[in-house]
Order: sequence, then structure tokens, then C-alpha cells
Amino acid sequence: MLLLLLAFGPMLLGTAGYFFGRRNPGVRNVLAVLTCAAALAGCLSMWNRETACVWEGFCGLGLHLRADGFRSLYAGIASFMWLVSCLFTPEYLRHDHRQGRYWFFNQLTLGATLGVFFSDDLYTTLIFFEIMSLTSYPWVAQEETPGAMRAAQTYLAVAVIGGLTTLMGLFLLWRELGTLAFDEMREAVRLHGLDGRITVASWLTLFGFAAKAGLFPLHIWLPKAHPVAPAPASALLSGMLTKSGVFGMVIVCTRLMAGSETFGSALLALGAVTMLLGAVLALFSIDLKRTLACSSVSQIGFITVGIATMSLLGEHGSLAATGTLEHMMNHSLIKLCLFLCAGVVFMNLHQLNLNRIRGFGRRKPLLHACFLLGALSIGCVPPIGSGFNSKSLLHEGILEYIGVLAERGASVVPFKALEYLFIFSGGLTVAYMTKLYICLFWEKNADAEVQAVYDGMAKTYISLPSAAALVLAALPLPFLGLFGEALMSPCAARSMAFFGQHAHGPIAYFSAENLIGAAESIAVGALVYLLVVRRLLMRDGAYVNRWPAWLDMEDRLYRPLLRGLVAVSAAIVRPIEHIPDSRPVRRWIPAAVTAVTRFAADIPESRPVREWLPAAGTAVTRALAELPERCVLAVRGTVLRAARPHSSHAHPLVHHLGRALNRLSAFLNRTVLKRHPLSRDYEAVLEENRVRADAESRRVEGTVSFGLLLLAVGLLAMCLYLILR
Repeated sequence: MLLLLLAFGPMLLGTAGYFFGRRNPGVRNVLAVLTCAAALAGCLSMWNRETACVWEGFCGLGLHLRADGFRSLYAGIASFMWLVSCLFTPEYLRHDHRQGRYWFFNQLTLGATLGVFFSDDLYTTLIFFEIMSLTSYPWVAQEETPGAMRAAQTYLAVAVIGGLTTLMGLFLLWRELGTLAFDEMREAVRLHGLDGRITVASWLTLFGFAAKAGLFPLHIWLPKAHPVAPAPASALLSGMLTKSGVFGMVIVCTRLMAGSETFGSALLALGAVTMLLGAVLALFSIDLKRTLACSSVSQIGFITVGIATMSLLGEHGSLAATGTLEHMMNHSLIKLCLFLCAGVVFMNLHQLNLNRIRGFGRRKPLLHACFLLGALSIGCVPPIGSGFNSKSLLHEGILEYIGVLAERGASVVPFKALEYLFIFSGGLTVAYMTKLYICLFWEKNADAEVQAVYDGMAKTYISLPSAAALVLAALPLPFLGLFGEALMSPCAARSMAFFGQHAHGPIAYFSAENLIGAAESIAVGALVYLLVVRRLLMRDGAYVNRWPAWLDMEDRLYRPLLRGLVAVSAAIVRPIEHIPDSRPVRRWIPAAVTAVTRFAADIPESRPVREWLPAAGTAVTRALAELPERCVLAVRGTVLRAARPHSSHAHPLVHHLGRALNRLSAFLNRTVLKRHPLSRDYEAVLEENRVRADAESRRVEGTVSFGLLLLAVGLLAMCLYLILR
């Protein structure tokens, strides 16, 4: 019951807050914060226990929810992120007249997100996943500017197409496996065996989740949606909603395709491209929130590499699974911190261009410290960079698989290239975060007067609740970095059952190999910053966007492709649209139908129906009725013929009675009936009637005799059957 309350409670309270908050927005804000706090408390209460809940009959198959280590953990992280963003939102949206709408959909999305993480079958996951996609759409369209509406259109299109594709995959999985429950699917695949149909179904199912996660080539919504969405929403979109897609990817990889080398290798290639492409896009970007959004694409690539490596290693991928989980946690919390810092910049300047916000962070130690903690964490700078722990484990997972391939005698060249790409992408992360950090907190604005205004905001740029939210967002990061074994390893150990792995033993996060890998990435980042950012991506001291516009996949590929599909569909549908107005439909078909109907209507009044058919029916019926009698007479006249004496004289009784009647008739003719005398011979009439009666009597006797004969034949046949049996 608690799981259903966690999923639907925020939705109900959000609806109540929307109506109550029309006159008193403060009540709405407080109710939202209390809802998030209650959700966090509920998730923490289930950390050390496992519980399940089923709502039978809901939408046909019912809702199946379960709380275990991983699901309680990530639902708790989601509730914490919502709580922090709710503390930051009132100041950020203080001048927005659409606050009620934002808060309403904010709470609906919280409930749907918790429903996704607590789901125990793919059917339940899809229901909450689609609710989440719909309710988060208004976040992107919140500002209602042309750019916001276009980005929201892209976001919704990706969500709808992805959801429908996943639904097709679920249809196929249900047909092949007969179940969508997480644990039952794993057993069903073991019994059924992997084949082409399950593989196709798995890719279709993965499509919608990968689109929400931002995996290449479905990442197009992330760089467009984050710059236009409010900063608190961007933090949740990047830090949490993308993880709902990762959740689905983990389900597909661990329940359906575990150990499949073809599937794992293909997913690994997509993760590697996403990892590098997102980092390159972030490096070229000169928009603060767009840079962070592209960074999210890159980090999703790192996570996908971990998932694919775990899938390739099968039941022995605990190290990669641990790195995947920890990087999911780190990325969620890091992006919460960084996007709130970006929100502080935007709500003061209403600008995101690096050249215009340059120098804003100077003389603002709180903002400086929080952003630096986030930058160090995502840049994997030990010891306080929490991302160092998780990326080191992901790197070790790649090396572990390389070792497995070497033992098999297989080629390791592609995976060695992947390792170098992993280190290089980490270096690009260091480079673009260094660019943002130096731009905001070390460089001065090109306009001295603007810089003076920025410096004058040192005491007024943030309110106390927003400052508290910023501190809450940044505070966990150094502890997770410094005390990974004490804080992150227990979380991973509790979550490994969900990943289908065994808990890994003690992990030496600060081993020499891991420190060397981090140093390599930092060195690459420093070189890229000095040689690429300062020389290629800056002109006359200003940041320049040198990314070619023609490389926009949405404008160059997806939108033309969709327009082409619409055009082809229109070419097919247009002739169909004209069919109702065509001459055959308007004239020929109605005329033919009228003629047939009129002919059918005239049939009952036609001469064959009125005369011929009844006469024929009567004749047939009479023949059938007389058939038994005729058969009896025929048999009697042939087989059963018997000599009967025929008298040539009339019956004595008939003779005397006839004579008496003749005499009476003569007397009446002489007396009473002189004018109308009787002329009949009654003796002859009576004799004729007697003959007829005798004939009918003989016919009846013959019929009864024939029936008795048939009865005797039947009894004889039955006796023979019983004797022979």
C-alpha cells in the first residue's frame, strides 16, 4: 500500500495544491516541499526491507510494484532531488505568472517517476514512463517562447515515438515469453533461449528507454530542452528523468540479453559514440545550460558503456555493474548541483551566453564553492571528485573484459581503442568544465561597467531558501568522493541483486592504477583546454561557437525524414480522401445498390413466388405425404397379395334396407312428393357406399399389417445383432 501511496500520492497532492494555491501560492509551495519530504521518508523507510504491491485489474494487466535495494535507493535520490529543486523554485519563478502550472506538473512527474523506479514488470514501467513523459512536457514549454515550443515539440515527438516503439517490443515479448515481470522474464529467456524474435523485441523495447536517456542517435532533445526549461526542471530532466531511461535499459540488458555478445557489442558502440559526441558538443557550446545538457549526453554514454560491459561479462560483471550504479548516482547529484548553479546565474542575468555571463561568479564564494564541487566531481578529480570513484570502476570493467577476450584468444584491438576513447572523453569533460569554471569565476567581463554590476550583486544574488538548496545539492559530493567505500559501496552491494550480479568485495578506489587513469584524463583535459579552447574556440578574447550548423541531426535528418514520411503518407491518403466524392461512389454504386434492392423488393410480388412456388410446394408435400401409403399399397399388391372372395351379390342387410327405402320413396312419390318425386335407387346407393367402406377397411388393414411386418423385421435384426455380438 505504501508503494501505491508513493506513486499516486504526489499526483493527488499536486492536484490539490494546484487548486488551493490559486489564492495562496505559499500553501502550494509548502505542500510541494512536504510532499517531497514525505516521499523521501517513505523511500528511506524501505531501504532495509523488500516489499511488493499489486493493483489487480488496473488497465487490464494490473500494476506490479516492488521496493528493493536499488529501487528504494533511486526512488530516494529522486525524492531528494525533487525536495531540493522545490526549495529553489519559488525564487527562480518569482516573476513567472505560470507558477501554478509548473508546480502541478512537477508533482505529477514526481509520482510518475517514483512509479517507474518501483515498477516490477515492463507493463507497469511503460504506464508510468508515458505518464512521466507527458507531465514533463510542460516543463520544457514553460516559457512559451518560440524556442521553448520548438524544443518541447522535439521532446514530445521523441517521447511519443519512443513509447510506441517500446510498446511494440512489449507486444512481441509477451507473445514469445508470456510474461513481462522482471524476474519471470529472466527465467523465461533461459528456458526459451535467445533467438532472433526476442532480440528484435529487446531492441524495440530498448528504443524508447534509450530515447529518454539521451543515447545516440536519440539524444537530440537534450541539447534543445535544457537551455529553454527552468533550471530546477533542467536539473530533474538531466539528473533523474534520463535515469528512468537508464532503468529500462538495465532491465533489457539484465533480464533479456545478458551475455549476448552481439547485443552487448552494439550497445557498447552506441555508448562510446554518445560518450564522445556529447563531450565534443559540450566543448564547442558557448551556452551555459546547453554545455551542461551536452555533458549529460556524454555521461549517459559513460553509463551505457558500463551497462554494455556488464551485459558482455554476464554474471561476472559485478565490477562494471557497481561502476554503472555509482555513476548513475554521481551524475544525478552532480547535475542537480550544476544546474541549480546555472539557475542562480540565469535568474539574476536572464542570460546564458558565456560572453555575457562572464565574470558573474566573482566575489560570490557560496556559488563558487558549489560550482567547483560539481565541476571537480564530474571531471573526476580525486580525492573529492565523486565521479572519480565511479569512472574508475567503469574503466576497470573495460579492462576486465579485455582480459576475458585475451584469455579466449579473441582480438582486443577494438576494446583497447574503447579504453583510449574512454580516457580521452574524460579529458574532454575536464576541458569543458574548466572552460565554464574559468569563464564564470576567474575571467572578468569584457565590459567593466557590467563587471562592476556583477560584483555589486555579491550580497543580493540569492535568497536564503535558494542558498540552502544549493548547499544541500553540493554537500553530498565531497563525502561521496572521499568516503566511497563507506558510502557508495553499501549502496552498490544492496543493488547488485537487481543487476543480476553478486556483491563485489572491498574496492580500492584510490589505487595507483585508478589515480594514473585520472591523471591521464586530467592531462588530456588541460591540453585540450589550452590548445583547443583558448586558441580555436576563442577569438579576440571572446568565446566563439564554431560548431557547424549543418551538423544538427534534428534539422538535417529527423525533421526532413518525418516530413518525407508525412508527404508519402499524404500521397497515399489523398487519393483515398477523394474516393467519397468520386463518380463511382456518388453514382454507380448507389445505382447498383438501388437496382439490386428494387429487384429484391419485387421478388415477393412476382408470379413465381406467388403461384409457382406454392403450387410446387403443395405438390411435393402431397407426394411426400402420400408416399408411405402408396408404398404400402404397392407392397400389398405385389408381395402381400392375398386371394379374397368377391361376392357378386349385394349384402343381405344392404339389400333389405335398400328395398325398404325404395318402397318408402314410392309411397312418398304417390302421396306427398308428387311434384318433386324421388328418383334414386337406394339399394344401389347403399351398395356403392358399402363397397367403398370395404376398400378403405382393407387399405387400413394392409397398412397396419405392413407396419407390424417392419416391426418384426426390426426385432429380428436386433436379435441377430445381439446373438452375433
